[in-house]
Amino acid sequence: MDKTFAATHPDDPHRVGRSHWLRAAVLGATDGIVSISALLIGVAAAVPTAELVLTTGIAGLLAGAMSIAASEYISVSSQADIERAEIKREKRALQQNPEGELAEMAAIWRDRGLSLETAQKVAVELTQSGALEAHLRDEVGLIDLHSASPKRAAFASGSAFASAAAFPLAATAFAPAGLIIPAVLIATFMALIVLGGIGATVGGTPVVPAVLRTFIWGAMAMIVTFLAGSFVGGYVG
Repeated sequence: MDKTFAATHPDDPHRVGRSHWLRAAVLGATDGIVSISALLIGVAAAVPTAELVLTTGIAGLLAGAMSIAASEYISVSSQADIERAEIKREKRALQQNPEGELAEMAAIWRDRGLSLETAQKVAVELTQSGALEAHLRDEVGLIDLHSASPKRAAFASGSAFASAAAFPLAATAFAPAGLIIPAVLIATFMALIVLGGIGATVGGTPVVPAVLRTFIWGAMAMIVTFLAGSFVGGYVG
C-alpha cells in the first residue's frame, strides 16, 4: 500500500519523527558536558592539582560513556521486549477472537468521534488491509516497531557523551596553572549554548528557551559541585 502523500506545507515539515533520536543525542551530549564539567570543577575546588583533576575527568568520561551506553542498550532492549510481547498477545487475540477484535477496533474509532456505521466500515477496511498492524497501531499504540537498534542506540549515546565531555576535558588540559575552573566554565557554557541552539534548530523549536534551560541547569550542577568540593577541600585541608 502506498503510504506517501503530498504535504501541504513542504517548506515547514513536521519534526515529531526526529524526537526519539534527537532526545537521545541531546541527552547524551548534555550529560557528557554537564556531568564531566561539574566533576572537574568539584575536584578542582577541593584539590587544585591539574594532574589529579585531568585524571579524574578522563575516568569520569570513560565511566559516564559506558554507563549511558549500557542504560540506553537496556532501555531500548526492554522496549523491544515489550513490543514483541504485545505483538504476540495481539496475534493470539486475532486468532482466537477475530469478531471481538473487530468490535474493539470499531469501538476505538467510535470513541474518536465517528458514527457507529462509519466506525464499523473503517474497522472492517483496516482489518482487511492488515489486521495486526491496525490493532498494534490503534489499540496498542505501536507505530514504529523495532525502529531503534539497542546496539546502535548504545553507541550513539555513548559517543555523544564522550564527544561532548571532551570540551571541558580539553579546557582542563590546556588551562594555565590556577585557571582550571574559569577555563572549564567558559568551555562548558559555550558548549551548552551551542548544544541548546543545535537541538532547538533541528527540532524546529524556539532557540532562546532551549539555550536558557540548558545553560541554567548546567550552571546549577556546577555550582553545587563547586560548593561541595570547596567544603570537602576546606574540611580535609
